[in-house]
Amino acid sequence: MTDFVSASKYAASPDRVGEPDRHPDRPAGEFICNVLSNEWVNGEYKLLALETPPRALNARAGQFFHLLCPTPDGAEVWMRRPMSVYRIDKDAGHLQFLYKCEGRGTQGMALLEPGDEFNIAGPFGIGFHLDPAWKNIVVLGRGVGLATLAPLAQMAAENGVHVTAILSARSAELVMSRDMFDELGADVIAVNDTDHSSDVDNVEAILEKLIADGRADAFFTCGSNRLLDLMKRLGKAHGVPGQVAMEQIMACGLGACYICVRTFEVNGEKILRRVCREGPVFDIQETVGW
Repeated sequence: MTDFVSASKYAASPDRVGEPDRHPDRPAGEFICNVLSNEWVNGEYKLLALETPPRALNARAGQFFHLLCPTPDGAEVWMRRPMSVYRIDKDAGHLQFLYKCEGRGTQGMALLEPGDEFNIAGPFGIGFHLDPAWKNIVVLGRGVGLATLAPLAQMAAENGVHVTAILSARSAELVMSRDMFDELGADVIAVNDTDHSSDVDNVEAILEKLIADGRADAFFTCGSNRLLDLMKRLGKAHGVPGQVAMEQIMACGLGACYICVRTFEVNGEKILRRVCREGPVFDIQETVGW
């Protein structure tokens, strides 16, 4: 896993696209990126594509960047916004972020246009990992959590691991990331609230069949407490390991402010961990709630 980088390892000034990397030995940094596109994918989500310096492309699935969002209304956006990386294209030198436009930060991001500059810092945190013994994994996500899980399919494809992706949303129109999972060879099962296919009982039946068929060496989830609880329960009952990517409000993103602290249960003891530093990816059995 890529480990956390301390605040002292920030560059004195941001690296820009096309400039030599002043700190190639450091796992993270601050970067000025060029906006390539920022398009709506449906009525709630946009996909932002950036041209980035090479070091930013070392991000792993599940890690996040801290984004310095422009203002949507003239008042300064004081804090950076943490956001998991959606897609990494090392050959082209591009990063993508899939995001829902709801708060002031993401509303400001929605105003970015091709040719604009965008300041990002990262990659930070602990991302997903794949055990070499796993040949079939199950990805279960809902809403914006699908943006976090999508690059896991990219990592799995690079390691010869087959993915079954269960994608959940309020409606069929809001199911995210299906094209990316399809492109990477995953078996995709889309469920939604409108036809009740996303009901826990139905999703549980799907997971039980995957376990019985030997297609669930590990579970991965993000975006829903009820889906986390389901995977946690089935994983414990059937001995299936799992990981969950957690999202949390952050201030510094570096572990110093402790705003992102959550409760976990480890060996029967309740402990506190920082989502930005000890996560954002955690053992599913140690997670109390998403």
